This record gives sequence, structure tokens and C-alpha cells, in this order.
Amino acid sequence: MMKAIVQDVYGSADVLELRDIARPEPGGGQVLIRVRAAGVDQGVWHLMAGLPYLIRLFGYGLKKPKVPVRGREVAGMVEAVGPGVSRFRAGDEVFGTCDGSFAEFVCAKEDRLARKPVNLSFEEAAAAPISGVTALQAVRDAGRVGVGQQVLILGAGGGVGSFAVQLAKAFGAEVTGVCSTGKVELVRSLGADEVIDYTRSDIADTGKLYDVILDTAGNRPLSVLRRLLVPKGTLVIVGGEGGGKLTGGFQRSLGAPLVSLFAGRTLKGLVSKETHLDLEALASLIEAGSVKPAVDRVFPLAEAPDAISYLRAGRARGKVVVRV
Repeated sequence: MMKAIVQDVYGSADVLELRDIARPEPGGGQVLIRVRAAGVDQGVWHLMAGLPYLIRLFGYGLKKPKVPVRGREVAGMVEAVGPGVSRFRAGDEVFGTCDGSFAEFVCAKEDRLARKPVNLSFEEAAAAPISGVTALQAVRDAGRVGVGQQVLILGAGGGVGSFAVQLAKAFGAEVTGVCSTGKVELVRSLGADEVIDYTRSDIADTGKLYDVILDTAGNRPLSVLRRLLVPKGTLVIVGGEGGGKLTGGFQRSLGAPLVSLFAGRTLKGLVSKETHLDLEALASLIEAGSVKPAVDRVFPLAEAPDAISYLRAGRARGKVVVRV
């Protein structure tokens, strides 16, 4: 048996309970991990709440969660490996993604794991898999950020944004970060060349144009953002927040390609893909000192509901982590 954060129905953090459940066994191509820490991202809230309804249609469960244990980012030690696993063995320290990491043990697919960066604690490593890889794919692949470009990052003090600032700088860009007052110093410490406090200044009033805009905040109209791009500039929308219960903020990502046809700029929504190759690429950047996870608070496993509520309230500077 093991302890895990479990839910039987969709709802607020009140539906989560710490329970004793059966320990999983690894199947073919799977690794059993003794969890040391688990990251908290916005996706955890969406799966807990079942909102927007669109995600239920993606196979996560129409009336209740198909996977009752919450948590998606994981860092820990390999306890055992299933048939066909060749990249890991018992005792290896790993990080990556899975379903149900708010637990003492979890099974993960081999191709969604990489070796933990040697210069990170388990708590720091648990903050990296989803947010870090999403930022990497946004900056490197969707935005194609390069040397000398002007890059604007909205939500620069959040989980994905804090990685994106560092990655854009590592790729040679001049970075402007947008965040709230309480996150200004964090964003500046991450290497941003300029920081805009959106509670005091409107980004549309600066008169500056950008080669690439990464929007991780999810609440500004596309019409406003595209006017901040240089001709042939690129807007990358990462995820989506706000909006109605049906699609949430994802309608902006869905509508971006259509707007591109008439805007003279490239507008695209990013759907990140979890691969061990990008985890390894991220780990290399971390070990080289180019990127470091920004961890705000660490909660014990029993307080995972509080960790989700803290993140959802928008107070987190960087990442929130659950220690197991």
C-alpha cells in the first residue's frame, strides 16, 4: 500500500483526499518510481476541476477523472522496471511526466523520463518537466527565438514564463518580461533585460515592437498582441486560462491560425509534446547553468490541495512543488 492524493469526482480542491491505495506495478515499457517530489502546474487544476469541459472530451473522463490520483510532474528514484525498459535501472534518479505523481510511488512510461540533472534537488527537478519542456518548445520550436531578437514574455513570473525568460536569454534574445508587482524582482533575477509591471503600465502603450511574443498568461485579445509584433513577427500562445466552461481560454489558441491569414504575422497556439529527448535537452541546459527552476514554495504531500489553491490564486513566483 501507499499514500496518495485521490479524488472520486470533479470539483474544487476540497474533493482531494489523502488515502492509502494499492501500490502500482510497472507494465511493459514502464518504470516504477519512488516519488521524492512532484510539480504543480495549471494542468493539475484543470484535471481536478474537469474544466474546461473540452478536456473531458480528450479522454480524461466525462463524469469523473479516469485517473483518480492527481499530479503530472515527477522526480524520484527508480524502484523497479517493467519488461522492455532499457534506459533505466533500479536506483537511477529521474524526472519527467506521468499520471498520478501526488503519491509515494507512480508508474511512468520510459519515453517520458530522463535522468535528473545532477545539480538539482528533487524539488527543483520536479518543477521542470512540464513547464520547462513547454517553455523550450515555445521558445526554440514555435517561436524560433534567435540572437538579437526582441522577445516579449507575458506571464514571465509563472511556471512556464520563468523558464521561457531564461531560455530566450540563453538563445541570445533581448527579453522583456511582463508580470505583476510581486514578481518583478524574480523576473529581473532570471535575466530579463526589461520588466513591465502590468498593474502599473499597459504593454500596448510602450511603443515597442517585438519579433516574438510568448503569451503564457492567456487573457489578452489577439488583436492587441498582434499589433505589438514587427511585420512577419510571431505570437505563440501557450495554454489558455479564463474564458467560459466549455473551452476556457483555449479558444485563443484555436483561433490564432485563422487570424494569421489576415494579420501579416504568424499567430499559433502551442500544444506541447512530452518527450524524453526534450527532457534531456532541458537537462543539458540546466547542467550547463543556462537555466534553473524557480521554486517558490514546497508543500508536504498531505497539503497538496493547498498547493493547487496557492497556484490557482496567482500568487506563485515561479513553480510550486509537493514534497513526498
